[in-house]
Amino acid sequence: MVKDSGAGCFVSCAIEFTLKKVKVSVNVKVEKKKSYLCTLMERKFKAALFDLDGTLIDTEDQYTVIWGRIARKYRPDIPDLEYIIKGTTLTNILATYFSPETHEAVIRELDAFEAQMDYSFFPFVEEFLADIRSHGVKCAIATSSNKQKMLYATRNNPLIGTMFDKILTAEDFSASKPNPDCYLKAAEALQTPLDSCIVFEDAYTGLQAGMASGIYTVGLATGHTIEEITPLCHKALKSFEGVGYEDF
Repeated sequence: MVKDSGAGCFVSCAIEFTLKKVKVSVNVKVEKKKSYLCTLMERKFKAALFDLDGTLIDTEDQYTVIWGRIARKYRPDIPDLEYIIKGTTLTNILATYFSPETHEAVIRELDAFEAQMDYSFFPFVEEFLADIRSHGVKCAIATSSNKQKMLYATRNNPLIGTMFDKILTAEDFSASKPNPDCYLKAAEALQTPLDSCIVFEDAYTGLQAGMASGIYTVGLATGHTIEEITPLCHKALKSFEGVGYEDF
């Protein structure tokens, strides 16, 4: 029996041609994907959304003191309450952990403490803000703090009022962090698409909010180690030292 070498050659050539087409098609898709990723990496952010306490200003230890004092007085049955509530709005804290008859007293003690707190920026924050603003980046604060506390903060540190285009407080949100509402509303307030924004956070709940918003999220290791926050964000920093617009 004689083999049909011509037919065999035709089939072989056809298979080789098809494989080459597939290879070319795959290569084109890969190159397109690489190009898309490069475009994303080259795209610079247009709006920066910041948490306040523990990210921009060094107040976390101060809050640990006052909430520890309040917890021992009104809720001694909940150990470490001062740490549990971090990143939560006052309204939620009161509703979740304190009986209604104690709300007025808790608010009064907290307000008196906040009125005399130090609201200084962490080292290198001012330099970082000046750098990104010089590149046309709009800046907003999205904080769980209320408006009264922000009055104290801007009075103590006037730069908080001048270096940010928008300041959103607990009264502006429908839900506390880790719900992403605060960052979604901050991006909307700055009229900037989510993929052109960047979030800066330090607390676990805040990092969860940033990631849940779909916005590129940067963690600051001010209250946790960099190893602890690295898995919870897109990029982790020890501080703003030596960091500028070109690093993102």
